[in-house]
Amino acid sequence: MRLIKNLLALIVLAIGMLWTLQGIGFIRGSFMTGQSQWLYGGIVTVLVGLGGLAWANRSRI
Repeated sequence: MRLIKNLLALIVLAIGMLWTLQGIGFIRGSFMTGQSQWLYGGIVTVLVGLGGLAWANRSRI
């Protein structure tokens, strides 16, 4: 179960990074390129992914 949680969190993190990079215009070729709403949405998604990783790997004492 821990592996599945980590994989899901990493997928969310990767999507957030993609949206962030498209939002700042680093990755071109999409309607999302250079759009600030994708930058902000990407940042929030990255934070959710990082929170998911922390949650998946918390110690169970």
